[in-house]
Amino acid sequence: MHAFTAADVALLVFARAPVPGRAKTRLIARLGEWGAARLQARLTARTLRTARAAGFAAVELHATPGRHAFFTLCKREFLLPVKSQTGKDLGERMHRALRDALRRHRAAIVVGTDCPILKPQDLRLAARWLRGGCDAVIAPAEDGGYALVGMRKVCAGIFSGIEWGGVNVYRETAKRLDAAGYRWRALRTVWDVDRPADLDRLATLRFRSRRSS
Repeated sequence: MHAFTAADVALLVFARAPVPGRAKTRLIARLGEWGAARLQARLTARTLRTARAAGFAAVELHATPGRHAFFTLCKREFLLPVKSQTGKDLGERMHRALRDALRRHRAAIVVGTDCPILKPQDLRLAARWLRGGCDAVIAPAEDGGYALVGMRKVCAGIFSGIEWGGVNVYRETAKRLDAAGYRWRALRTVWDVDRPADLDRLATLRFRSRRSS
């Protein structure tokens, strides 16, 4: 059996199009529809730069909707393939993306775009744990969800029937991993940009993007 290398781990960035009125809806009251959409674009660009800086050989952008012009720009700037997410909810979309990636790679990591404090070293640590024998890796979020999930094997039951956006997403996922006999580890706890109070924390990062528009 050949060595399990960094090239065997795919990084899948899940992103929503920055459509005014449909992106970052919890922040529209403070930023307006266009301001919330611009923030979505900036967060996506930041995540893609982090993904590239982590040094993964395979990075994919999984977009919804996949044909939005913003993703065409991302494809050109970051030189990566853009795929459309498919499935009735986030759980089914992640399951399908991981299942497809694991047909081509020995491990795969899904990361969202809402967590600006995720660093390249977080992504590399997740990959290292997967290469070292973990079946799954998760980065829990303060709001009860998670910002990253990586797997070497995947089953639909891990993701089905979960109340996405609720406060028990991470806890319920952990229970299911345990019940399925997965060997898994948790990365450091992070925070997402979802609510108005998160914008103040974001400001402390001196958040910038070269293509914020």
